[in-house]
Amino acid sequence: MEIVAKGLTYQEFKQLEFADDDTSWYELINGELVRKQSPTIRHQGISGNIYFRIRLFVEKKSLGKVFSAPLDTVLDDGNSYHPDVLFVSKDRFHILDEKEEVVIGAPDLVVEILSKGTAIYDRGDKKDIYEKYGVREYWLVDPKSKTVEVYSFEKERFKLKQYAEETGVIKSTVLKGFKIELEKIFEE
Repeated sequence: MEIVAKGLTYQEFKQLEFADDDTSWYELINGELVRKQSPTIRHQGISGNIYFRIRLFVEKKSLGKVFSAPLDTVLDDGNSYHPDVLFVSKDRFHILDEKEEVVIGAPDLVVEILSKGTAIYDRGDKKDIYEKYGVREYWLVDPKSKTVEVYSFEKERFKLKQYAEETGVIKSTVLKGFKIELEKIFEE
């Protein structure tokens, strides 16, 4: 990730124009425009595995909506991210801005897949902002070590609820009854 500009608001960010051949993704992190490389095949495979299984569960139980990156998720005027996977429950549909076609507010569940360039933000500034705005559950997925950390929002703070490495089952606290084996997350 590379900082391209500082001191931007979300409205200024939305006005920026990028070259048609620019394959990078951009996020606004604490007012800094940060350029991310496009995801790898491995990253997209993991993201797809998680998205597919969460979406099947959510649709079967009619719980809300599941989205995958890139989709602007605006938490405040200086922070707009593209979570790899996010879930918004039915009772929180008010954060789905139909006019702008973006999410404005904290999703119920956010999944970030770590990469060499994004890990510092996903574990640092972004995690802090997700916590500040009350994301109810936050997953950090590390393809390199094949680990998943699940944080639950309790008493205004994220608390590590689950950690699994290479094997095991991840259970969601937000999506009651949802579970996924690590082998299914990391299968190619």
